Amino acid sequence: MFDIDAGTQMLIVFFVLLFLRVPVAFALGLSSAYAMWVIGFGLDMAGDLISSGIAKYSLLAIPFFILAGTLMGSLGIAGRMIAFFRVLVGKLPGGMGLVGTVVCLFWGAVSGSGPASVAAIGPLIIKGMADDGYPRAFAAGLVCTGAALSIVIPPSIGLVIYGVIAEVSISELFIAAIIPGLFMGLLMLATLPLAEKGGDTKGFPSIERLMPQPYAELPYGARLWRSFLDSFWGLMTPVVILGGIYSGMFTPTEAAIVATVYALFVGGFIYRTLTFRSLYDALVGASASSAVVMLVVAFASLFGWVVTVDDLIGKYSSVLLGLSDSQWVILAVVMMILLIAGMFMDAITIMFISLPIFLPVARELQWDLVWFGVLVMINLAIGLFTPPVGINLYVAANLTRLPLERIARGAIPFLVTSLIGLAGVAAFPQMSRFLVEAMK
Repeated sequence: MFDIDAGTQMLIVFFVLLFLRVPVAFALGLSSAYAMWVIGFGLDMAGDLISSGIAKYSLLAIPFFILAGTLMGSLGIAGRMIAFFRVLVGKLPGGMGLVGTVVCLFWGAVSGSGPASVAAIGPLIIKGMADDGYPRAFAAGLVCTGAALSIVIPPSIGLVIYGVIAEVSISELFIAAIIPGLFMGLLMLATLPLAEKGGDTKGFPSIERLMPQPYAELPYGARLWRSFLDSFWGLMTPVVILGGIYSGMFTPTEAAIVATVYALFVGGFIYRTLTFRSLYDALVGASASSAVVMLVVAFASLFGWVVTVDDLIGKYSSVLLGLSDSQWVILAVVMMILLIAGMFMDAITIMFISLPIFLPVARELQWDLVWFGVLVMINLAIGLFTPPVGINLYVAANLTRLPLERIARGAIPFLVTSLIGLAGVAAFPQMSRFLVEAMK
């Protein structure tokens, strides 16, 4: 091992630690500390590097978006939205599968986190799809896929981190991701006919209990109006968040705080579901989720410093650029690396490890970094529901008590259509640039 450079040794140590099931954040920290020792730098620099890595204003958006999504799930806002879309769809072909897709996309504009979205809306959507005759494994696959798009559809925690690393406008990234995100959602809808019917509703809560008043016997128009009124304030959430960002009223970071305050206002004064207990549980849950993310960010700053000092960026970027004269071949290799990495690591870790290498390649080839950022997010979203370490699959398995293998099989049709969507966004950069150019 010692006849190779310190940066490469660090990568080897990192993957060995992952194989030994060391938590990702600590694997990053330990491998970085080892490389710093090999290079000859003392660990007295570690504190300054870690503090500088997390002392970035834009990163404040992460804990607040996570808290906003957690509050909206625990305060019944998510349930009311699902009930509205269920009434809206009625007896249309696809039934609750259509509702599940729409709600997943809608929730992506609230949560920004894939696993948090699975936990918040998964039980109700899977229950409803099972009621409509969908296999639970297929329903869980849909939720895993739709929730994964939370890191594509703005406001996305992944796009916030990409914007910080790539030094690209986060607002532009949010705008650029809208059409590709909707395109991926349409492909999910096209996947619904592939499901075999035969549902099992055991162990799931009923959607009907979310209705503030029983009005199942009312005419369709009256039911739709009642459910719309019940869910109105929840449906306004993406309008408040994204409208404020795109109108210039507040930045993406400020939007995360606005979303949290809005969720507290709706839960406390409109729906009156906010209690000290629910607030405590939401704060604890959001703090735990945020701590995991920020710990990875903190130790990733050490990792990134070693990558820079040992010139891994130049070495591996040169290797990538030397693979072919064709930009499409290089792009395909980059996408393949991200897809494979997504099978084993979480999205945030992948970004901090790979982007310092891939971004110089993108700049050398004069790729649009906003379009490239959307492509990266779609790749990482696919990784969230790809075994063996697709974290959304584990959350869904915990919710449904189904074996992970069954849920992974249920997600295969969505994996195929998602790969088609990835190819489409790569082939047609106009999808990402259209709204950005239109709003300039």
